[in-house]
Amino acid sequence: MLQVRFHGRGGQGVVTAAELLALAAFVEGRHAQAFPSFGSERTGAPVVSFCRIDDAPIRTREPILEPDAVIIQDVTLVHQVDLFSGLEADGYVLINTSRSFEELGLAALVERLRPERLATVPATELARQHVGRPLPNAALLGGMAALTSAVSLGALEGAIRERFPGPIGDANVAAARAAHDHVRRELGERAHAATA
Repeated sequence: MLQVRFHGRGGQGVVTAAELLALAAFVEGRHAQAFPSFGSERTGAPVVSFCRIDDAPIRTREPILEPDAVIIQDVTLVHQVDLFSGLEADGYVLINTSRSFEELGLAALVERLRPERLATVPATELARQHVGRPLPNAALLGGMAALTSAVSLGALEGAIRERFPGPIGDANVAAARAAHDHVRRELGERAHAATA
């Protein structure tokens, strides 16, 4: 089972991101669940959302305390909340930023995790460019598809278009594709540098 934890702020589409990832898994014939964890938060307050994907039925309903992947939609949460609690050494991390992990003060995280499982993507910038609004969720899912191969880009595109038909869906698909390409380039450059 793949367990993904999303961290962001209210109004950024954190809950929608988890739902879209689950829908993409359903498109591929897999079992999935998505659910948020928040109380009476308002726009801008920290929000956590969860998604589980498996080939077998999922029986558990608890919050994800030991994620396989962490997706951070709002980089300002990095030093405010323990975003990486429970993440094992083979876990994945995707952060919405144009800065490096070292620039974010996360050098210790880089040393603890496998470098090919870490990526950053300027998802908010890509969303502004393609969608016209700073909603990074679809772009981050495109980056996650490149980083983890948990779902295919095609399944993700299908999920986005099902949830947002017409021009809004097309714009979000374009943002997801751009983020997917960005993460693949970043991982390729890192692999090339490691072998040079």
